[in-house]
Formats: sequence, structure tokens, C-alpha cells
Amino acid sequence: MVTIIIPTYNRKSYLERAIESVLGQDYRQFRIIVVDDGSTDSTADLIRSIGDPKRVDYVKFSHSGFPGKVRNAGAAVATGKYLAFLDSDDLWKPEKLARQVVFFREHPDIRICHTREIWQRGQKIVFQAGQRHKRSGDIFPDALKKCIIGPSTVMMRRELFQEFGGFREDLEIAEDYELWLRITAKYSVGYIDKPLVIKRGGHSDQLSEKYGQIEIFRIKALLLNLEAGSFRGEHQELATRELVRKCRIYAAGCEKRGKREEARRYREIADRYAG
Repeated sequence: MVTIIIPTYNRKSYLERAIESVLGQDYRQFRIIVVDDGSTDSTADLIRSIGDPKRVDYVKFSHSGFPGKVRNAGAAVATGKYLAFLDSDDLWKPEKLARQVVFFREHPDIRICHTREIWQRGQKIVFQAGQRHKRSGDIFPDALKKCIIGPSTVMMRRELFQEFGGFREDLEIAEDYELWLRITAKYSVGYIDKPLVIKRGGHSDQLSEKYGQIEIFRIKALLLNLEAGSFRGEHQELATRELVRKCRIYAAGCEKRGKREEARRYREIADRYAG
């Protein structure tokens, strides 16, 4: 019924707990596909030690560094009616899959569903009281501002993933933001207001930590979609305004850091789309 795709790269210690959180699910009709982006640690030994070939498949290829490519490789061999994604440093609560399967049964018109998540940095829980964005229905206007759907919270109908061709494979960061934009521009989103995922952040091997900021990748994702004509009507107007806003803020930041040439490039993008 559900195929779970876990991308990983040199995260054996995190991965082990992630898999345990899936094997401990109340809902049992699932299969895990661990997609290894060329790990050089003992990830393969971990998968062998699990010893459950009926539940866990293992796919490995040369390192790419592109999360979209890794997730897509898992989706390409998936057979479940639904796809769920779990980053290898995140954890699921035991009722996560069960609640989402029931949600889809009760809402046959919804094609993608996400849940609330707990943000954990080290041993500290990050307070989320300021998160006021819309989470269900037409969430496109809020989804433009930042990635408001955590990949590890998502379950979607497999045909929806196939309809959109999966994640872009040329974005090192914000590939999830980009896909959610394309989907939310066309379809309503379901939401379960329960913290069913623990998002573990703050460790140095996260791509967001590598660059210190991810806004430049969101700008690239917006540009790619606007150039491709992915949006129509009001969605096109909203996306254009958000691109202009992001570019001007980013350009101002570049000016403060003395990066005048980079600031000029992003001001030019803003001016071009501002019309």
C-alpha cells in the first residue's frame, strides 16, 4: 500500500533510528526503499543487519549530492499506491502512516497530505509558535514564501508524483520547495494537525548548514518555474511578485556584504520581472 523512500549519504547512525521508526509503525502494509547516494561508511552493512528483505530494499549508486535525484531513484522502483518520504536524519511517530492512510480513505479527492512536525536541534525542541502560514487547502501563496511542507511529513498518491515528474534533479537545495510549488499551484493539500514527525536538524552535514542560507536556491526554483510557464493567472502574478521581493532582499544583503556584482545581478532580475 505505501512505499517509503529514505535517501541517505554517510548517515549510518541517523539512518538506523529512522528505519527503526518505520519498522515500529502501527500500520504494517509498507515497503522501505533506502536509496544510498554513494555512502562510504558502513550503511550497506546496516541494511544487511536488519535482515528483513520483505520490508527493506536497498539501492546504491555513485554520489551525486542532489536529493531530488536520490528520491526519484526510489520512486522509480516503488510499487505502492502511496509514496511517503523520510529523510535519514528524521523520525516518525508510530501512528504516522496509519493516520495518513485513514485520511486518504476519508478524503478521496485529496492527493497529497502532510502533518505537523517537531523541530529538534541537538537535544532542544524548537518552539514554533510563530508559524502562522496556511497548511491545508490552497496553500500556494504561503508556499511561495518558504518550504512549508516538510518532506518527511508527506504522503502522496503515486500517480500524483508521476504526473509532475518528481523532484528536479538539478537543485542541490530547495528541490522540495520547487515540487510543492508546482503541486500546490494545481491541487489542494490535506493536513493532519498532529506532530507525527521529529525533524532533527543542526548537524553539519545538512545541505542547509553547508551554505548557511537557502534563499538563493528558492529564487532559482522560482525562476525555473516562471521561465517554464509552470503557473497560470493569479498564481503567475503571485509567483512573480514573490520572486521580485526575494531578489531585492537578497541583493540588499549582498550589498551589505560587499558583493556588489552579485547584488547587481539580482537587482536586474527583480527589475526585469517587476515590469
